[in-house]
Amino acid sequence: MMGDMVSEETRTGETRTETRTTSPQAIRGSAPTAGPASGPRAWATRLVVVGIVLTALNLRPAITSLGALLEEVRDGLGMSGSVAGLLTSVPPLCFAVFGVMAPRLARRFGTGAVVCAGMAAITAGLLIRPYAGSTGAFVAASALALMGIAVSNVLMPVIVKRWFPDRVGSMTGLYSMALALGTATAAAATVPVTDALGGGWQSGLAVWAALSAAAVLPWLPLLRDRRGAALGPDTAPDGRPGPTREEAPALRITRSRTAWALAVFFGLQATAAYITMGWMAQIFRDAGVPAGTAGLLLAITMVMGVPLAFVIPRVATRLPHQGPIALALGVCGLAGYAGLYFAPASGAWLWAVLLGISNCAFPLALTMVGMRARTGAGVAQLSAFAQSTGYLISIPGPLLVGVLYQHSGGWGVPIALMAALMIPQMAVGVLAGRNRIVEDEAALRLPGPRTR
Repeated sequence: MMGDMVSEETRTGETRTETRTTSPQAIRGSAPTAGPASGPRAWATRLVVVGIVLTALNLRPAITSLGALLEEVRDGLGMSGSVAGLLTSVPPLCFAVFGVMAPRLARRFGTGAVVCAGMAAITAGLLIRPYAGSTGAFVAASALALMGIAVSNVLMPVIVKRWFPDRVGSMTGLYSMALALGTATAAAATVPVTDALGGGWQSGLAVWAALSAAAVLPWLPLLRDRRGAALGPDTAPDGRPGPTREEAPALRITRSRTAWALAVFFGLQATAAYITMGWMAQIFRDAGVPAGTAGLLLAITMVMGVPLAFVIPRVATRLPHQGPIALALGVCGLAGYAGLYFAPASGAWLWAVLLGISNCAFPLALTMVGMRARTGAGVAQLSAFAQSTGYLISIPGPLLVGVLYQHSGGWGVPIALMAALMIPQMAVGVLAGRNRIVEDEAALRLPGPRTR
């Protein structure tokens, strides 16, 4: 399979995409893309692939496992609906606050070191939070785990761009597919695992720390291989200095309209995703669906991303404009919300599938991050800006849903809000999908003397 992925985009002959997303420096600093690989570079490249997959598996279980047991956690800690809504807003808040720090931390310590520390933080947070004993301590421990997720969220596209510059679509698809698989597994398995462990929600949440602990391991050998496995900003996989420090100061990302469109698109899709992960199981339970089935429905929504997260990035890199994909995903979301509004229980499986398709706006956004910047440094800045700004935009959504649910006495008003937010998401998705490069847009708007 990896051999197919190695040659996949080369076979298509799509020079437009490769020209737009690579530079000579990035190509020199990348892992081999064809032919037999040997020696330390091949060893490091394989570890990077394993690290990417294991890291992606751990970027959502901390959230979806909580969504499956939210009612039990609320009862155990004495939370109101508004406080539970605040809890579902903690992930995007942490992603916005800590995600913006990721490029700076990577420049100082190396990308691999930061991701490794992020996986360790997830492990510690997942072990601590079920036994914290109070709502405040529960939120603080959750924030520790989410901090690790935040920096890894931002740096995964950077790692893909640097090691696989001519396979952005395939590697983003692999990463997104693993992320969706981890998300769905946690949603589906948390309730059965909790029952198997005696029925206590604490053990059902803590068990996911084992998966994040495993994700620490592939990064450890890479930290010792200074020829490139550390993934630092100044080290290419072949051991020669990389281009980041020369390129980073030239880009002022906030001057790019495409960067803003991508940030808003990322924020609105994150709003929908975290409302879904935090509240969809509860919507089905309130409609009379048993708890185990509600968790399985949430898992169906998440598992839709497993095949589609691999397909969508590969299709997106072959299109001159990714806007039609954003529109198609938005239509599925509107249909799913309409079903939740009118017949939540009778059509539950169909609505779960439609909303799962709609949630694949996330891998589309990640793919556009890699396509909208020309260099590795540009991807790092664009990824940090789009994700941090986007998650900041998404903070009020889950909280507002909790407040509306508590004060309206039902799910009609919250679902109407979810559907309304899908319209601007589709609009900015079209803008973000245009064939633009953020380095070019920023350069056109830089102040200074004009030359003919």
